[in-house]
Amino acid sequence: MEKDAETVLVVGATGNIGIAAIIGALCSDRNVLAVVRDQHSAKKVFDHVLSGHDRIKIVEADAVSDQGVQSVVDKVRAGSLPAFQHVFACVGGQYVQQDIVDTTTEELQRFMKVNFESNFYAYRATIPYLLEQKDRQCTWTTCTGSQGDIGDLALPAISQGAMFSMCYSAFKTLINTNVRFNEIYLGRRVQVDSVAEQAGSTKSSTFGRVYTNILARLEVKSCRVRVEHEMDVDQLRLERKVG
Repeated sequence: MEKDAETVLVVGATGNIGIAAIIGALCSDRNVLAVVRDQHSAKKVFDHVLSGHDRIKIVEADAVSDQGVQSVVDKVRAGSLPAFQHVFACVGGQYVQQDIVDTTTEELQRFMKVNFESNFYAYRATIPYLLEQKDRQCTWTTCTGSQGDIGDLALPAISQGAMFSMCYSAFKTLINTNVRFNEIYLGRRVQVDSVAEQAGSTKSSTFGRVYTNILARLEVKSCRVRVEHEMDVDQLRLERKVG
C-alpha cells in the first residue's frame, strides 16, 4: 500500500458492486482495505481486480454480524490495520423472485439482515471514526437499487426501502460535518467484467468510474447519484437531498 495515500474501507468487497468500488478507489489513487469473509473470498477480489494488488489489504470479518465491521475499526484504532478516510458499504444478497405471502419469517429476517442491517452496522461502526478526523474531508458512500421503487421483486424492494430511509437520515445528520455522505442509486445490472462481457450488462470496471468521480468532486455531498445509463458514471446526475 502507498504510504502517504488515503485509504478506502470497502465493506461487501467481493460482490459486483464491491469490486467496482475497489476499482474506482484504485483509479482515484487511493489504497483499499477490503473486508472479506475468508481467504476464498479474498481470491475473488484479486481474480476480478486485475491491477493494483499491492494497494489492496485484505481483512477478514463477517460484515453481516453486528460486530463484524466494528472489529475492523477496533483494529484500526489499535494500529494493527491502516487508517481509512473513506467508506464504501455495499453488502447485499441475491435478487430473488418470491411472493410476500410465500415468504417465511426467517427468510424475511435473513434478507433484511444481509441487505439492510449489514450496511446499518457498517455505518454505525465507521461514522464515529470518520467524524473524529475533523480536519480531513472524508466520505461515506453506499449503493441502493431501483427495485425499491419498482417493486417487481418483493424482498429486494422491501430492503431497499429501508436503505432509502437510512440514507435520507444520514444526509441530514452529516450535512454540516466533514463527512460527505452520498447514495448511488443504481438502475442497471452490474456484473464483474468477465461475466458482463457474456451477459451484455455493465462491467464493474465501468461502474467503478462513478465512485472515482464522487471521490474527486468535493461538491458532491448529501446527494443521490443516479446511474440508469452507462453515461451516468461520468456525467453525474445529482439529486441534492439536503442543503
